[in-house]
Amino acid sequence: MQAGTTTQAPTGMLMPRWPLFGMAALALSALAIASFARTTGIGVTGVPESPAVAAVDLVFADHDDGSASVSDASGRRLATLPVSTEGFIRGATRALVRDRKRLGIGPETPFRLERRANGRLSLSDPATGGRIELDAFGPSNSGAFARFLPAQGGRS
Repeated sequence: MQAGTTTQAPTGMLMPRWPLFGMAALALSALAIASFARTTGIGVTGVPESPAVAAVDLVFADHDDGSASVSDASGRRLATLPVSTEGFIRGATRALVRDRKRLGIGPETPFRLERRANGRLSLSDPATGGRIELDAFGPSNSGAFARFLPAQGGRS
């Protein structure tokens, strides 16, 4: 190969280097911007914290026949969920229970369902600190939980 000749790719095409440098610069710029935003909080979106205006502590229990029950913290049964029904309630609580099992925490502490002043519903686990914003899953799914809240918006 003589000095001053260009390098050819295996297919016989010339490969200019400036696009490779441009792609590398673009990738590094994206990483730098994402790191800056992550550390400074610029561009973070979310729902502002709002105080609870109604709350109830709930205990979910599975039964041998495949059904489940929902009770308040005093033990009063609020609902029985027959087999293969209420999939969203079962799925949401399953996610929180999975965290409890991973941390070796039992079912002693009830979950907390809250309606916030901004109208949003959340299901939280005081034992793990986990929380699910139920409104993110649509009105019919959040409505499945809303029926367990006190009617007058009081605390239970």
